[in-house]
Amino acid sequence: VQLVESGGGLVQPGGSLRLSCAASGFTFSRYVMSWYRQAPGKERELVADITSGGGSIDYADSVKGRFTISRDDAKNTVYLQMNSLKPEDTAVYYCNAARRSYGDYWGKGTLVTVSS
Repeated sequence: VQLVESGGGLVQPGGSLRLSCAASGFTFSRYVMSWYRQAPGKERELVADITSGGGSIDYADSVKGRFTISRDDAKNTVYLQMNSLKPEDTAVYYCNAARRSYGDYWGKGTLVTVSS
């Protein structure tokens, strides 16, 4: 099983980034896919998740209206489009795959730094 995040980097406040998480080794389409983040000195927090089939999507209040999660089951990939980035969005962003009774998997993370 592998989850590999990409797309992080340094961006100015107000800018945009698109994160990708490529999955392999499990039946991607049957898993809830989520993005979490962990800022320095803080606990890991849920940013957004999308159910199997994409029928339900949820966002943390802090990113609503700015971030968009999506999935492409044909490519076994989940995305996080991040717009209007703020310094407080600076964190390591992690991809998570979860399925009831099957457990969950984590990627190693990608660093997003929002700074001028």
